[in-house]
Parts: sequence; structure tokens; C-alpha cells
Amino acid sequence: MRGPHNIWRLMRTGATLERTGAMGVVLDAFDAPRALRIVFRSLAWPFRWLGYKGDPMMPPATRALNALGPAYIKFGQILSTRPDVVGDELAVQLRVLQDKLPPFSIEAAKASIEDELGVAVDAAFVDLSEPVAAASIAQVHRARRRDNGQDVAVKVLRPGIERAFRRDIDAFYFAAGMIELLSPSSRRLRPTEVIAHFEGVVMGELDLRLEAASASEFAANTGDDDGFSLPEVQWPLSARRVMTMTWAEGVPLGDNAALDAAGHDRAALGQRVLRLFLSHALRDGFFHADMHQGNLKVAANGDIIAYDFGIMGHIDEYTRRVYAEILYGFIKRDYQRVAEVHFEAGYVPADRNVDEFARALRAVGEPIFGMDASHISMGRLLSYLFEVTERFGMETRTELILLQRTMVVVEGVSRSLYPQINIWEVAKPIVEDYIRQSIGPRALSRDLARTAQVLARFGPRLPRLVEAALIRQAADPEPAPRPSRLWPAMWVIGGTAAGAGGMFAALVLLS
Repeated sequence: MRGPHNIWRLMRTGATLERTGAMGVVLDAFDAPRALRIVFRSLAWPFRWLGYKGDPMMPPATRALNALGPAYIKFGQILSTRPDVVGDELAVQLRVLQDKLPPFSIEAAKASIEDELGVAVDAAFVDLSEPVAAASIAQVHRARRRDNGQDVAVKVLRPGIERAFRRDIDAFYFAAGMIELLSPSSRRLRPTEVIAHFEGVVMGELDLRLEAASASEFAANTGDDDGFSLPEVQWPLSARRVMTMTWAEGVPLGDNAALDAAGHDRAALGQRVLRLFLSHALRDGFFHADMHQGNLKVAANGDIIAYDFGIMGHIDEYTRRVYAEILYGFIKRDYQRVAEVHFEAGYVPADRNVDEFARALRAVGEPIFGMDASHISMGRLLSYLFEVTERFGMETRTELILLQRTMVVVEGVSRSLYPQINIWEVAKPIVEDYIRQSIGPRALSRDLARTAQVLARFGPRLPRLVEAALIRQAADPEPAPRPSRLWPAMWVIGGTAAGAGGMFAALVLLS
């Protein structure tokens, strides 16, 4: 229920941050102004006794987020990939949240496996291990299949995880409603829709059958990608709360010392991670939307191995083309064309000035090219982009939050491997190739062929459809106003920074 009782949950959030010592750490990491520090600390301190104590053996921020539950842990996982935003020390501390959380008992895991698969654990697996990784939603055990001896990873959902997420999501809905009520200016960010999108993503992640299907589709799309591989789904041993895949052996992508010891080229790995993500997003429109270090390994042959497919993103072909043209415009520093694309697509209200918009985009883009690649701060860019968002009245596109957020995560992963990476130089060949394939004469021919196929299929119905349309027009000669489709300002750098809606969701998770 999304009622006032959720105030208690939000109060305990602030109290937990204060009690565990995380409040000061978080404020320091984000370089909060002194006045804001005083307000937060003065509000939270009287209620600190209401906060969760957490595990005192953990660092403050990790301790607080772990105590608050899975939704907050998800937020911590995102921050762990952004040392340029929160600092190296806090990023390292939060990385524990990716796959090193306290596990639940192997007895509970076996009970869940037997209940879901309908067979005894010993009949399906040999040597089912203690948990080898434990994350916010599930944990993984290593085993061998009884029938063929193949090494596999068995993923099992945490007991009661559905109820835990439901509680937090209800609190987030309440917070979003209060923010919309008390801050009318925030309504352009559509906070309630942002939380609804987050809810849909999370609920999908809690059904491992959907994750198995996503892994299978992703493998089919990326089978020819050099330097990239995926574990294989074992369908007979997978169900709603249990999923089995082949075991992926490799060095964790977040362990730079181990990567160096194994002789891997971290600069090449950082560039490849970014290129792979852009290829999947543009070429396929289907991408891994949780590509933090905890979900990536490097095989002995140098291949990047991805796993954990609970959160996958999808963008349609039209959006991909617009995204590519905007990104390419920024790479070429053609701000006028970037502005025109927004207006042509109807993403910016038609009553705004395109030249003025182009100048605003230049104010965002030029600082990027004017500084050393290793010193680009996406946090600083966000402050500029929020100004553009407010000025031109653009609203959040909730269906693109995953793409925006994942771009930020992937950039963080790439930079942790290779701090001097230049995201524009890495992105340029991928975007150019997509534009050649999808926006040139060949793409036009393909589009016309597809249109002809659709018309041929609906040919027998076309006369009736035209007649019905003419009758409606005669009955209502005044055309209905066309709803304006608005584009988030964050999109002006091609999704390389978190969108306004993505940032709002993050703030809600900490509120």
C-alpha cells in the first residue's frame, strides 16, 4: 500500500545513513555544500536511533545500503562503477555490493531448487558448492550436472526477495508522489513514471525464466562478436526461481591487479567494453543493462565474458537511428544538426527556437572537447544538462532510462580499466558504421521493402481502412491535436551521461 506509512520507511533511510556513519561519507563523496550538510545532518541526527545498525565490520556506506535492503543495494552497485563521481575509496568499498553480500544458507538453496525443479538436488547435480557469489537478489552455486558432468553455475533467488522489493518500491512511489506535490517543477521529470519503470525492471528480474530467455536471445545476437562470449543456458535445469548456466571461468573485470598478473591489456579491455555496449545498443537494440564489474570476467584467451542477464534493455529501430545521429552530431561538433534532429523528431516543443537550442547544446558539448579525456566529469556535465532541460521544457523518456543509466555504468567500468579512455574516439567508428548501415541509401531501400511487405499483407483491408478514415474525417473535420513527444535533455550527448529521469530515480533511492 502506497500510504503515509511509507514515511516511516523513508525516515529510517535517513536514520540508517546517520547511524552507520554513511551520511557524512555520502555528503563528502558528492561534495555537498556546507548548508546542505547542516540541513541533512540536523534532520537525521535526532532520529539516528531508528536506523538499522548493519554489519559494523563493513565500511559505512556499504553497511548502510546493505542494511536498507535490495533496492538500495542496487543503487550502490551503480555508484561502485563511478570513481570519478564518488571517489576511488568509496567506489572500492561499494564494489562489495556487486557479488560479495552475505549469502543465505545452502539448505534454503537446496529446498528452493528441489521445489522449483521437482527433483532431488542429488539427482540433478553433483557437488553443489557453498555460495560462490551473493548479490542483492540471488546467489550462485557451482556444481556439475549429474547426467553429463558439465560444470555449471546454479543461480537461486533469495527467500522472501519479492516481498522485500515490494516494500521498498511502495516507499519510492510515496516519495515520488510527495515530490510531485511539494515541487511542481519536478513534474517534468515524471517521477512516478520513473518509479513505475524501475518496478517493471525489478519484477522482471525476479523471474529467472525471463532471464534465461534474455540470455538465449543475447547469445544469438552476439555470437559473431570478437572477444566476447556468454555462458549457455541449461533449460532443463531452469525455472522461475532457479536458473542453470554453463560455468564461466575467468578473472573478475574489477580486479586490476589480477588482470595485470594474467597479462591482459587493460586499455584494450576498457575500449572493448565500451565498443561492445554501443554495438549491442545500436546494431541489435538489445543490450546488457547491468554491465558492472561484478557481471563481467576475462577468460584466459582475453574474451570478455558477460553473465547475469536479469536486466536487459531494448530500444526500437527508430530511436536507435535518432540516438546515432545525435551522438554523431556531437562527435562532429555539429550542434546545429543535433538541435534540428530533436525538432524534426518532435522531441522538443515546436514553439522553441532551434538556434537557441543549438547554442545551449554547444555550451554542453564544447567543454567536453576542451579538456583532457581523463578529467571529463559526467557529474559536472549533468549540472549543465539540467539547466538545458529546465530551459527547454523537455520531459523524461522513461523507456530510455535503462540505456542512459547503462551508458554511465559502462563508461565507469571502462574508465576503471583505462582512466585515459576517450569515449568519443572509441564511439566514433561504431556510430559511423551504424549510420552507414542504417541511415544511408541501403537503409532507405530496406525500409521501402519492409513497407511494401506490410502493405501487401494488409492490401485486402486497405479499401475498408481508407473508407473508415474518410468517414471519421467527415464526422469530425477538426483534426485532433497531436500530442507532443518530448526528449530528455540528457540525450543531447548521446546517452553518455545519466538522464534527468535516471538521476531522479537515483535520488529517490537515497531519499
